[in-house]
Amino acid sequence: MTKAIPEGFHAVTPHLTIRDCEKAIAFYQQAFGAELVRSSKGPGGKIMHALLRIGDSHIMMADEFPEMGPGPSQSPAALGGTTIVLNIYCSDADGWYQRAVKAGATSTMEPADMFWGDRYSMVKDPFGHAWAIATHKEDPSEADLLERQKKMFG
Repeated sequence: MTKAIPEGFHAVTPHLTIRDCEKAIAFYQQAFGAELVRSSKGPGGKIMHALLRIGDSHIMMADEFPEMGPGPSQSPAALGGTTIVLNIYCSDADGWYQRAVKAGATSTMEPADMFWGDRYSMVKDPFGHAWAIATHKEDPSEADLLERQKKMFG
């Protein structure tokens, strides 16, 4: 029997639209250790669908197709920014952050310990997507969380 959620997937899978998807795949491989599962090109050589795996999660992506009109067929480069952050949990947030920056990502927040219990940083990839890189270090109690939050925000 076919499963409603394919083997190895989670209920939610991001699908990114990217200007120059082929370059983005190479970047994600270098920056985040992504594995290319499959890729399909359409007429003209544009990537219509690519599937990557980072750790235990999948990301779908495609080249932008401006001829399809405004909306999800436009990349952050076309829109002038993004409204989402892709969050990666890993065992070494500092190492992953350094690898991403070395690969060409722009640092938007250096690694730091956060009040909610993560070692956390953020980068922007060369294609306009924002990534948070985190290692979960502790599970503070609700009272500790509120106290830390008050301390941080005054």
